[in-house]
Amino acid sequence: MGVGIVHEETTDRARRQAVRRLALAASAAALMLAGAVVTAGSSQADLSLGGVPRATCVAGDPVETGTQGRVPAADYTSGRARQGYRCNTVQVGHHGKRSTLGSGGYKVQRYTDATGRTCAYYDSALMVGLNLPGLLTGGAGLGVVVLDMTDPAKPVRTANLVTPAMLQPHESLLVNEERGLLAAVMGTLATAPGVLDVYDISQDCRKPRLRSTTLSGVMGHESGFSPDGRTFWTAGAAGFTLTAVDLTEPRRPRILHTKTGVVYHGLRLSDDGRTMYVANIGSPSVLTGGLLDGAGLDILDVSDIQDRRPKPTIRTLSRLTWEESSIPQVAEPFTSGGRRYVLEVDEFSDLFGDFTRINSPKSPVGAARIIDVTDPRAPVVVSNVRLEVHDPLVRGDVMTDPGARMIVRSYTGHYCSVPTRDDPKIAGCSMIGSGLRLFDISDVTRPREVGYFNQPGPNGAAALSQPAWDLERGQVWYTDMDEGFFAVGLRGAAAALLP
Repeated sequence: MGVGIVHEETTDRARRQAVRRLALAASAAALMLAGAVVTAGSSQADLSLGGVPRATCVAGDPVETGTQGRVPAADYTSGRARQGYRCNTVQVGHHGKRSTLGSGGYKVQRYTDATGRTCAYYDSALMVGLNLPGLLTGGAGLGVVVLDMTDPAKPVRTANLVTPAMLQPHESLLVNEERGLLAAVMGTLATAPGVLDVYDISQDCRKPRLRSTTLSGVMGHESGFSPDGRTFWTAGAAGFTLTAVDLTEPRRPRILHTKTGVVYHGLRLSDDGRTMYVANIGSPSVLTGGLLDGAGLDILDVSDIQDRRPKPTIRTLSRLTWEESSIPQVAEPFTSGGRRYVLEVDEFSDLFGDFTRINSPKSPVGAARIIDVTDPRAPVVVSNVRLEVHDPLVRGDVMTDPGARMIVRSYTGHYCSVPTRDDPKIAGCSMIGSGLRLFDISDVTRPREVGYFNQPGPNGAAALSQPAWDLERGQVWYTDMDEGFFAVGLRGAAAALLP
């Protein structure tokens, strides 16, 4: 890369940062007038945007051939890509028709019922209709797929849930462990009427029992569940709503409160259900040339809802932003060393940053980060969780790869999860074109890569699902949009970090 190009990109970045700071200052002032405590910060100022240290793999693993997270064009030509890339991982089981559009979606959930039987649940398509080819050729089928995971090497499909929300849950499918409830709200890439489906899986996870289908979700896209299972939250995204639904009686969901004028994504709650960590998508602004203003993390006080107070109010405690944000997806809470953190992940690249050249070098890739939220009024980013393919300095090269030329098949983030909220040492992230990535987060300020599993198809990998953890068997489960459901076993340094 020439000096002139570097100078141009640096100058352009500085200009965009300055304009965005003006917009954020205006937003901060408005929130302060409303009585909120605001933190407008950036992880870009003093934290690297390059990849974390690479993993040390078990001898004989079919490792990546170059840049961390990359599947280069040469590997497609030679056939190496089809063999897959693995580091400290091994394929245990698989479900779904490989190389068939519509075998996996946005979420994988795990649940063990009252009899001790374990099941997996995953949505089978990014959008309704995309999984029809897979249905016709023996793929996963429609709606939410239910798998009996008694033998992870041989997942057995026991049901396809095809009620309205389950046919098109978008990113909202969630299981509540406490009460054995499976729920989703109808959603699309933008939003949809909030048809909410609630199933009971507590007695036999293989055969979910429908408890209700109602319009109580208001608008749908993403969701959240209070840990006690009494409140299901729906985020309407482009519907500009946040809705709390009482599921004390799953047969009769009841709307508790709807907040309007927000563009929220994934919603996660503290163990007591009183604090919510919200991925705030933000909104396009003329001031920043189309970039998303206010995109980042909102921390909300939702105790009025949790306590079922009349005329509840949802209070914004703080808002944190970062310069390199794309589209904040979700922030998973956890503790480490007596402090509270969230593992936040951004999806895709900033669609509004350079819409005419999606995923161009100038479109920022947020990837993931760890944020200290011990003081909910003053959150701070402590580290970035990124791969080398996310580095702005190499984007111009890697985005020419066959599996990185579309927004849904590119070197970007989408979902992360941790195996436990209590002092997890490992995290798993679906990073689309780079597959399932595993990170050592035992030192939250210095995350390291500890393994990966990437099985790209002819059009590249499309790992978009939130991973689920099977700790008893040392596995993590995820789906690829084309390749289907994978049960992945951990070994070596990765296995050593499991609880």
